[in-house]
Amino acid sequence: MKLIGGIPVWGNPVDEGALRQIKNCARSADAAALMADHHLGYAVPIGGVVAYEDRISPSGVGYDIACGNKAVLTDLPAAEVRARIRPIMDQIWSTLSFGIGCKNNTRVDDELFDDQTWSLPAVAPLKKMAREQLGTIGSGNHYVDLLEDEEGRLWIGVHFGSRGLGYRTATYFLRAGGAKDGMEVDPLVLPIASDLGAEYLACMKLAGRYAYAGRDWVCEEVARLLGATILEEVHNHHNFAWREKHQGRDLWVVRKGATPAFPGQRGFVGGSMGDISVILEGVESEEAKHALYSTVHGAGRVMSRTAARGKIHHKTGRVISPGAVSRQMMLDWIREQDVELRGAGTDESPHCYKRLPEVLAHHAPMVRILHTLKPVGVAMAGEDEFDPYKD
Repeated sequence: MKLIGGIPVWGNPVDEGALRQIKNCARSADAAALMADHHLGYAVPIGGVVAYEDRISPSGVGYDIACGNKAVLTDLPAAEVRARIRPIMDQIWSTLSFGIGCKNNTRVDDELFDDQTWSLPAVAPLKKMAREQLGTIGSGNHYVDLLEDEEGRLWIGVHFGSRGLGYRTATYFLRAGGAKDGMEVDPLVLPIASDLGAEYLACMKLAGRYAYAGRDWVCEEVARLLGATILEEVHNHHNFAWREKHQGRDLWVVRKGATPAFPGQRGFVGGSMGDISVILEGVESEEAKHALYSTVHGAGRVMSRTAARGKIHHKTGRVISPGAVSRQMMLDWIREQDVELRGAGTDESPHCYKRLPEVLAHHAPMVRILHTLKPVGVAMAGEDEFDPYKD
């Protein structure tokens, strides 16, 4: 950890764009920190942690409200799944719904749809869409993984958030609050006591319930397809805000691409499609306090989507000029790691990401690795899936 302008920062090298953003955020915040997987985001960097005593930042939570990870341990040996991995991945790919704006082929109901928050103007028009999308995975860096731990046991891991509900909810409040357009702009910060701030909190929490329900259903559905029993669960948001006590102060802690990691709290942190993932838990330390008991949410990008995939048409998604990563490069990496891949674009190739073990090393005083998970099968939205608001 280094203190830069009074802000605790992890990682090396430090992304200058992300550093500018967190410095700008810190001007109006009561505390701020930057995790090792940081990179440029909208107004608040990915990997940024920003805390306020009596305010909330929709820019900090971001467009994919309650994006997060869930991992479940199953009773299946990974070797048994590896032996039939191709038909298994075919079944996962054909049964689940990947892609922007897609609907779930299975009707998934949940008591969250009885929540009174649906009467608020920000989310009332979104209820039908949310019902249809519950349990869909989306696109970009969202995935369903089959993973093997060091004991040869099979885990299911998923990464996605609140889908169109979260994106449109965030858009509503950013517009209503007068948020600025562009990346390196001041974050929108709302007083909790204001009507808009209170409504945002209610809608954020609703999107959080929605994201949890979606990830629960996908993990249960994959276990059903495998004929497996779920033995343990690890579940956490990484785009969310929580009311927490830090050094005697009650704060709204906004984590954007950062995983809560209080002492003893477990989290699932995914790498890229060709790298390990981990189950970790927070440990008490001085660095953990500086991080507001937070850690990384993934490996962190080192290459932009445009640089990797090439320039694409803003309406059709057609590639106008090629990027630095070809599909063959991506497939060669995956083949070397013995991963069965379905879907995925070159902007999600392992070439675009830092290596997770190197990122986690920066947070060694703050977390303990409980399990190291190697990918066996990975399913993501397809190559031609165009999503203007990935991340």
